[in-house]
Amino acid sequence: MFTVPMIDISAWADGDETVRAHIASSVDRACSDVGFMQIVGHGIDQGLITEMLDAADEFFARPSEEKRKVVPTSPELDRGYAPMGTESLSYSLGVEAPADLFEAFNIGPDRAPADPVHAAQPWFAPNNWPEGLPRLRSALVAYFEVAAGVAHRMTDVFAAALGLAPDFFACRTDHSTDTMRVNNYLRQPGGEDPLPGQQRMGAHTDYGILTVLYADQVPGLEIVGPDGAWHGVVPADGALLVNLGDLISEWTNDRWRSTMHRVVPPPRHVDGPSRRRSVAFFHDGNYDALVEVLPTCVSDDRPARYAPVLAGDHLRNKLLGPRTLSLSTSTIDTVGDRASALG
Repeated sequence: MFTVPMIDISAWADGDETVRAHIASSVDRACSDVGFMQIVGHGIDQGLITEMLDAADEFFARPSEEKRKVVPTSPELDRGYAPMGTESLSYSLGVEAPADLFEAFNIGPDRAPADPVHAAQPWFAPNNWPEGLPRLRSALVAYFEVAAGVAHRMTDVFAAALGLAPDFFACRTDHSTDTMRVNNYLRQPGGEDPLPGQQRMGAHTDYGILTVLYADQVPGLEIVGPDGAWHGVVPADGALLVNLGDLISEWTNDRWRSTMHRVVPPPRHVDGPSRRRSVAFFHDGNYDALVEVLPTCVSDDRPARYAPVLAGDHLRNKLLGPRTLSLSTSTIDTVGDRASALG
């Protein structure tokens, strides 16, 4: 029976060598077998999550014309409001599909680097906050900062699990192009049925190193398991989901693989409104970090499968496809033998 592994990381910071080795081994198995895991002991207070969700609910409940005032001026700017039906994530895999049935609000670090090199990069653009909702800013920034802490803790575990220097990821994520996306999926009573092949969020892999995901305990998220089939995932009480992105697949030469996932519409027979929320913190690495296959993940039987790439170049190529409804042209395609699930 398919399951997403549950891992307690509470003892990582102050555990002894044996405890830390057990956590690293558990993460290695989860990354090798599934590419998704449920994390408990992450230290994020439920009250902070509730405040963040309540503030986001207040924003999404605003009239469409008000929300559209904070739509970004360019598809390269990952800040502000994404209206429903303006993106299709399947394009990031080179697959045409109808527009996705979600709306979202995106932020980056609220204190982005101010030096000229970083200021010239779209990854560090100022956040695009709506007027009259100060609670939104305070709640989302507070959650962003603790989610970033979890992401950095997980990359420390990754370094141990892969036998790398403890600071391998730390020095490649010290000005990471991190983004947080609050997703709102809502079907109103009497709403139209989805088009053929239309999803709440189309099938895709995440683009960076890892994603820390809060998700309501509402069905909809599906991932491709080791058997090549789609499986539903609902997080356990108090658990966050962590999944791998494309860049970690390249670094590990597919020893660990980014997992294809999607969000499917609710069944047509369900009456009344149907709502699901998720909050994805994308830990993508420094835009100028060179990502190349680790020597420890190459052998005569397993030669390097990926050419080196700058993390920012890969991220830009992946992002633009879904937002311009055009096929992405990334140098990294980690789907491989899982592409049959898209059929």
